[in-house]
Amino acid sequence: MTQASYKQFCPLSMAAEILCTRWTLVLLREFIAGSTRFNDLRRGVPKMSPTLLSQRLKELEDAGVIERRAVPRERGVFEYHLTEAGRDLRSVIESVGFWGQKWVQSSLSLKNLDPSLLMWDMRRNLNPEPLPRKRTVIQFLYPELPASKQLWWLVVEPQGEVDLCWSDPGFDVDCYVTTDLRTMTAIWMGVTTVEKERDRIELSGPRAITSTMQVWLGLSPFAVEPKRVS
Repeated sequence: MTQASYKQFCPLSMAAEILCTRWTLVLLREFIAGSTRFNDLRRGVPKMSPTLLSQRLKELEDAGVIERRAVPRERGVFEYHLTEAGRDLRSVIESVGFWGQKWVQSSLSLKNLDPSLLMWDMRRNLNPEPLPRKRTVIQFLYPELPASKQLWWLVVEPQGEVDLCWSDPGFDVDCYVTTDLRTMTAIWMGVTTVEKERDRIELSGPRAITSTMQVWLGLSPFAVEPKRVS
Protein backbone atom coordinates (compact mmCIF):
# COMPACT_ATOMS: atom_id res chain seq x y z
CA MET A 1 0.00 0.00 0.00
CA THR A 2 1.20 3.50 -0.81
CA GLN A 3 -0.07 5.31 2.28
CA ALA A 4 2.02 5.56 5.41
CA SER A 5 1.67 2.74 7.89
CA TYR A 6 -0.13 3.30 11.18
CA LYS A 7 2.62 1.18 12.75
CA GLN A 8 0.14 -0.51 15.08
CA PHE A 9 -0.31 -4.25 15.57
CA CYS A 10 -4.08 -3.80 16.07
CA PRO A 11 -6.00 -5.81 13.39
CA LEU A 12 -8.22 -2.79 12.71
CA SER A 13 -5.16 -0.67 11.96
CA MET A 14 -3.73 -3.33 9.67
CA ALA A 15 -7.04 -3.70 7.83
CA ALA A 16 -7.35 0.09 7.50
CA GLU A 17 -3.98 0.22 5.75
CA ILE A 18 -5.45 -1.98 3.03
CA LEU A 19 -9.04 -0.74 2.86
CA CYS A 20 -8.94 2.96 3.70
CA THR A 21 -6.97 4.38 0.79
CA ARG A 22 -8.96 6.67 -1.49
CA TRP A 23 -11.46 4.83 -3.75
CA THR A 24 -10.70 1.39 -2.30
CA LEU A 25 -14.03 0.81 -0.52
CA VAL A 26 -15.91 2.15 -3.53
CA LEU A 27 -13.95 -0.16 -5.81
CA LEU A 28 -14.73 -3.10 -3.55
CA ARG A 29 -18.41 -2.15 -3.84
CA GLU A 30 -18.07 -2.74 -7.58
CA PHE A 31 -16.62 -6.20 -7.03
CA ILE A 32 -19.43 -7.06 -4.61
CA ALA A 33 -21.90 -5.89 -7.28
CA GLY A 34 -20.37 -8.39 -9.73
CA SER A 35 -18.02 -6.36 -11.94
CA THR A 36 -14.88 -8.24 -12.98
CA ARG A 37 -13.47 -6.46 -16.04
CA PHE A 38 -11.49 -3.24 -16.10
CA ASN A 39 -13.95 -1.33 -18.28
CA ASP A 40 -16.94 -2.41 -16.18
CA LEU A 41 -15.11 -1.38 -13.02
CA ARG A 42 -14.43 2.00 -14.62
CA ARG A 43 -18.13 2.49 -15.35
CA GLY A 44 -18.85 1.97 -11.67
CA VAL A 45 -16.21 4.53 -10.63
CA PRO A 46 -16.42 7.01 -13.54
CA LYS A 47 -14.55 9.79 -11.72
CA MET A 48 -11.58 7.53 -10.88
CA SER A 49 -8.69 7.85 -13.32
CA PRO A 50 -7.63 4.69 -15.20
CA THR A 51 -4.12 5.08 -13.75
CA LEU A 52 -5.36 5.14 -10.16
CA LEU A 53 -7.74 2.24 -10.86
CA SER A 54 -4.83 0.16 -12.14
CA GLN A 55 -2.82 1.09 -9.05
CA ARG A 56 -5.61 0.12 -6.66
CA LEU A 57 -6.17 -3.17 -8.45
CA LYS A 58 -2.47 -3.99 -8.11
CA GLU A 59 -2.53 -3.10 -4.40
CA LEU A 60 -5.60 -5.24 -3.75
CA GLU A 61 -4.01 -8.10 -5.65
CA ASP A 62 -0.82 -7.78 -3.61
CA ALA A 63 -2.92 -7.79 -0.43
CA GLY A 64 -4.64 -11.02 -1.45
CA VAL A 65 -8.08 -9.40 -1.74
CA ILE A 66 -8.48 -9.99 -5.49
CA GLU A 67 -6.81 -12.17 -8.10
CA ARG A 68 -6.27 -11.55 -11.80
CA ARG A 69 -7.29 -14.32 -14.18
CA ALA A 70 -6.70 -14.67 -17.89
CA VAL A 71 -9.93 -15.07 -19.86
CA PRO A 72 -9.90 -18.30 -21.90
CA ARG A 73 -10.13 -17.77 -25.67
CA GLU A 74 -9.67 -13.98 -25.29
CA ARG A 75 -5.97 -13.34 -25.74
CA GLY A 76 -4.58 -10.60 -23.54
CA VAL A 77 -7.89 -10.12 -21.67
CA PHE A 78 -8.02 -10.45 -17.89
CA GLU A 79 -10.70 -10.45 -15.24
CA TYR A 80 -10.38 -9.56 -11.57
CA HIS A 81 -12.11 -11.75 -8.99
CA LEU A 82 -12.46 -11.54 -5.25
CA THR A 83 -10.48 -14.13 -3.34
CA GLU A 84 -11.85 -15.79 -0.21
CA ALA A 85 -10.46 -12.84 1.76
CA GLY A 86 -12.19 -10.44 -0.63
CA ARG A 87 -15.52 -12.25 -0.49
CA ASP A 88 -15.29 -12.07 3.29
CA LEU A 89 -15.53 -8.28 2.95
CA ARG A 90 -19.11 -8.38 1.60
CA SER A 91 -20.69 -7.81 5.01
CA VAL A 92 -18.22 -5.00 5.73
CA ILE A 93 -19.02 -3.16 2.48
CA GLU A 94 -22.76 -3.67 2.90
CA SER A 95 -22.64 -2.46 6.51
CA VAL A 96 -20.82 0.73 5.51
CA GLY A 97 -23.35 1.33 2.72
CA PHE A 98 -26.34 0.80 4.99
CA TRP A 99 -24.79 3.11 7.59
CA GLY A 100 -24.40 5.82 4.94
CA GLN A 101 -27.96 5.32 3.74
CA LYS A 102 -29.27 5.59 7.30
CA TRP A 103 -27.19 8.42 8.73
CA VAL A 104 -25.74 10.60 5.94
CA GLN A 105 -28.05 13.49 5.11
CA SER A 106 -29.93 13.14 1.83
CA SER A 107 -29.16 16.77 1.01
CA LEU A 108 -25.44 15.94 1.12
CA SER A 109 -25.81 12.76 -0.94
CA LEU A 110 -27.86 14.55 -3.57
CA LYS A 111 -25.11 17.11 -4.12
CA ASN A 112 -22.98 14.33 -5.64
CA LEU A 113 -25.03 13.74 -8.78
CA ASP A 114 -23.47 11.56 -11.46
CA PRO A 115 -25.58 10.35 -14.42
CA SER A 116 -23.00 7.76 -15.48
CA LEU A 117 -22.97 6.06 -12.08
CA LEU A 118 -26.75 6.34 -11.64
CA MET A 119 -27.54 4.74 -14.99
CA TRP A 120 -24.88 2.04 -14.54
CA ASP A 121 -26.38 1.18 -11.13
CA MET A 122 -29.88 1.15 -12.62
CA ARG A 123 -28.70 -1.15 -15.38
CA ARG A 124 -27.36 -3.82 -13.02
CA ASN A 125 -30.23 -3.66 -10.53
CA LEU A 126 -33.16 -3.39 -12.91
CA ASN A 127 -35.94 -5.91 -12.25
CA PRO A 128 -37.18 -7.26 -15.62
CA GLU A 129 -40.14 -9.20 -14.16
CA PRO A 130 -42.83 -6.51 -14.70
CA LEU A 131 -41.69 -5.78 -18.27
CA PRO A 132 -43.07 -7.42 -21.46
CA ARG A 133 -41.45 -10.68 -22.55
CA LYS A 134 -39.79 -9.05 -25.51
CA ARG A 135 -36.93 -6.64 -26.05
CA THR A 136 -37.91 -3.51 -24.12
CA VAL A 137 -36.12 -0.20 -24.66
CA ILE A 138 -36.43 2.58 -22.08
CA GLN A 139 -35.06 6.02 -22.91
CA PHE A 140 -34.12 8.44 -20.13
CA LEU A 141 -33.80 12.16 -20.82
CA TYR A 142 -32.26 14.61 -18.33
CA PRO A 143 -32.90 17.97 -20.06
CA GLU A 144 -30.80 20.08 -17.67
CA LEU A 145 -27.57 18.19 -18.41
CA PRO A 146 -25.06 18.92 -21.19
CA ALA A 147 -26.07 17.41 -24.52
CA SER A 148 -23.54 14.56 -24.20
CA LYS A 149 -25.09 13.44 -20.88
CA GLN A 150 -28.80 14.01 -21.54
CA LEU A 151 -29.86 10.76 -23.21
CA TRP A 152 -29.47 7.18 -21.97
CA TRP A 153 -31.05 3.93 -23.06
CA LEU A 154 -31.69 0.75 -21.09
CA VAL A 155 -32.21 -2.26 -23.36
CA VAL A 156 -33.88 -5.20 -21.61
CA GLU A 157 -33.75 -8.49 -23.52
CA PRO A 158 -36.46 -11.19 -23.17
CA GLN A 159 -34.10 -13.37 -21.10
CA GLY A 160 -33.65 -10.52 -18.61
CA GLU A 161 -30.20 -9.32 -19.74
CA VAL A 162 -29.91 -5.53 -19.46
CA ASP A 163 -27.58 -3.29 -21.45
CA LEU A 164 -26.88 0.42 -20.97
CA CYS A 165 -26.30 2.52 -24.08
CA TRP A 166 -24.79 6.00 -24.21
CA SER A 167 -25.84 6.42 -27.83
CA ASP A 168 -29.03 5.46 -29.65
CA PRO A 169 -29.02 1.64 -29.96
CA GLY A 170 -31.25 1.84 -33.04
CA PHE A 171 -34.23 -0.02 -31.57
CA ASP A 172 -37.78 1.27 -31.21
CA VAL A 173 -38.26 2.91 -27.83
CA ASP A 174 -41.04 1.43 -25.68
CA CYS A 175 -40.98 3.94 -22.83
CA TYR A 176 -39.73 7.51 -22.54
CA VAL A 177 -38.74 8.88 -19.12
CA THR A 178 -38.06 12.62 -18.83
CA THR A 179 -37.03 14.05 -15.47
CA ASP A 180 -34.17 15.85 -13.75
CA LEU A 181 -31.14 13.99 -12.45
CA ARG A 182 -31.71 14.95 -8.82
CA THR A 183 -35.25 13.55 -8.82
CA MET A 184 -34.18 10.29 -10.47
CA THR A 185 -31.29 9.89 -8.05
CA ALA A 186 -33.55 10.52 -5.04
CA ILE A 187 -35.98 7.85 -6.28
CA TRP A 188 -33.14 5.41 -6.89
CA MET A 189 -31.78 5.97 -3.38
CA GLY A 190 -35.19 5.35 -1.81
CA VAL A 191 -35.49 8.93 -0.54
CA THR A 192 -38.74 9.37 -2.48
CA THR A 193 -40.90 7.37 -4.90
CA VAL A 194 -42.11 7.59 -8.48
CA GLU A 195 -45.64 8.24 -7.23
CA LYS A 196 -44.56 11.16 -5.03
CA GLU A 197 -42.62 12.74 -7.91
CA ARG A 198 -45.30 12.50 -10.60
CA ASP A 199 -45.14 16.25 -11.18
CA ARG A 200 -41.40 15.99 -11.87
CA ILE A 201 -41.47 12.93 -14.14
CA GLU A 202 -42.93 12.73 -17.63
CA LEU A 203 -43.64 9.16 -18.74
CA SER A 204 -44.70 8.12 -22.20
CA GLY A 205 -45.40 4.53 -23.20
CA PRO A 206 -47.69 1.57 -22.52
CA ARG A 207 -49.35 1.67 -19.11
CA ALA A 208 -47.97 -1.81 -18.39
CA ILE A 209 -44.50 -0.23 -18.34
CA THR A 210 -45.15 3.27 -17.02
CA SER A 211 -47.37 2.12 -14.13
CA THR A 212 -44.78 -0.39 -12.88
CA MET A 213 -41.72 1.91 -13.02
CA GLN A 214 -41.21 1.82 -9.25
CA VAL A 215 -40.97 -1.99 -9.45
CA TRP A 216 -38.79 -2.45 -12.52
CA LEU A 217 -36.33 0.24 -11.42
CA GLY A 218 -35.03 -2.21 -8.81
CA LEU A 219 -33.57 0.65 -6.72
CA SER A 220 -30.26 0.87 -4.89
CA PRO A 221 -29.46 -2.20 -2.78
CA PHE A 222 -29.23 0.22 0.17
CA ALA A 223 -32.66 1.80 -0.44
CA VAL A 224 -34.36 -0.65 1.93
CA GLU A 225 -32.66 1.08 4.88
CA PRO A 226 -34.88 3.92 6.17
CA LYS A 227 -33.27 7.33 6.47
CA ARG A 228 -32.80 8.57 10.03
CA VAL A 229 -31.73 12.06 8.88
CA SER A 230 -33.05 14.20 6.05
